[in-house]
Order: sequence, then C-alpha cells, then structure tokens
Amino acid sequence: MLDLSLYLVTARYDYSDEKFLRIINEACRAGVTMVQLREKNATTREIFELALKVKQITDSYQIPLIIDDRIDICLAVDASGVHIGDNEMPIGISRKLLGPNKILGVSAKTLARAKKAEQLGADYLGTGAIFPTQTKVITKHTEITTLNEIAQNVNIPVVAIGGIKTTNVQAFHDIPIAGVAVVSGIMKVDNVEETVQELLNR
Repeated sequence: MLDLSLYLVTARYDYSDEKFLRIINEACRAGVTMVQLREKNATTREIFELALKVKQITDSYQIPLIIDDRIDICLAVDASGVHIGDNEMPIGISRKLLGPNKILGVSAKTLARAKKAEQLGADYLGTGAIFPTQTKVITKHTEITTLNEIAQNVNIPVVAIGGIKTTNVQAFHDIPIAGVAVVSGIMKVDNVEETVQELLNR
C-alpha cells in the first residue's frame, strides 16, 4: 500500500545542490512519505545525476522516489515510479514502458481524466492546483468540489496539490483523499523538520 499522507514535490529555485539535497534529507527525516523529483529546466544528464543523489537519501529512509515526467530517468536510476501530467506521455504507453511493478501517478483535474487514468493503470492521482501556487510550473486552479468528486468516484488514492501549507491543509478534513503534495510549503520554509511535523499533525 502506498503511503501518500505527505508527498514532497521538489523545486530547485536558486538553491545549490548542497542546500537542495539538505532540504530533502531534512524532510525525509521528519516524516514525508513520498518524494517526487520535479526538474523542468535541467539537461537529461543533470537530472540523471541529481536523481541518483536524491535516491540515496530516499533509499536511506525507505521512502519511494517518483520522477516527474521522465520514464527514462526513472528506469535509469531504478526509482520507484513516474508522475505524468496532461501534456506528457500517454497513460497507457507510460504503464507499458514502466511495466507492472513501478508506481504510475497521473495528474487529473477532471473526473473523466481521473476515471480514464484509473482504467489505464494509474496507481494514484494528483489533483490541483487547489490553492494559488508559487512554483514556476504552469497550473490551472481546481475547485475543492472537483477534488472531492474525483476522490469519491475512483478506487485509487487521490492526492491534493497546489499551494498547500500548514495554514490551509485542514481544508481537506472532510474529503476522502489519501494525502497532500507540498512544494514551496516545505521547500521554501526556514524550519523544514518542524514544518513537516506540523503538516503531518494537522
């Protein structure tokens, strides 16, 4: 069973590799349950080398590492799986390339896509952006009512994403999601471990 309670999605900002990896390590030590390496602007070689370093950290805490978009990187470093969005490799092809034993996460902003993703072999869904987000990734606002509709009507876990932080995470209390995915709410805070623990508690 996947533990998606608190899912860290990385963002580089202007951090050095040392600082970037330190934040991931602190978040893993504090209790995040999954990590997604999301690199939009790096070369293939840079992503590969960074993924190896991140995987050393996640493996040491026995936390699954998911690679955003790049099936080739996932297979090259033997990560736990891949997360794909609307404009990336088709879901069915992604599942075929990954094989049956890797995790496949899919972004789904509508119930129709959520059901299609489940049918084609997705293991979990990411739905958002629920709140305004600071990341450079282009996002489209998703209503909490849509998140609830998706979570109520699929049989695979659903994770909320988009602008989630300690001050708004309780908005999901009555919605049957498996967890929340957090980017800047962990990557840009002063005290990573304290923030992770507060997110988990809330």
